[in-house]
Amino acid sequence: MDIICTPVGDYLIPNIAASDVPHHTLGKYGRMRRAYLKEHRPILWERMILDGTLWDHLASVDRICEDRMDTLIEGMKRTWGITEELKASDQLRWVAEMNNIHAAAEEIALREVIYP
Repeated sequence: MDIICTPVGDYLIPNIAASDVPHHTLGKYGRMRRAYLKEHRPILWERMILDGTLWDHLASVDRICEDRMDTLIEGMKRTWGITEELKASDQLRWVAEMNNIHAAAEEIALREVIYP
């Protein structure tokens, strides 16, 4: 393996560059996963950075979590009987129920996807 180096003073510095990884715009869940990996799984964090797989992983986690949230929210709305008729007749109750559903779905998605 031939490594091209540049002399800097008394040292030889290898000419290496990071691969051109497309940086995806991370959403809330991708950023949460990034913070989790950095703080609680530093070895995996470093390996993913060195392999160049970190950004793809974070974008994938963000997409999976969003999809999981959508699925959970729709299922909970059907189970709890939250309908458009309720929205039209009692808006405050509908908002309260939707906030509860969103919080519950987010908790499930975080435990399944972000912090496994």
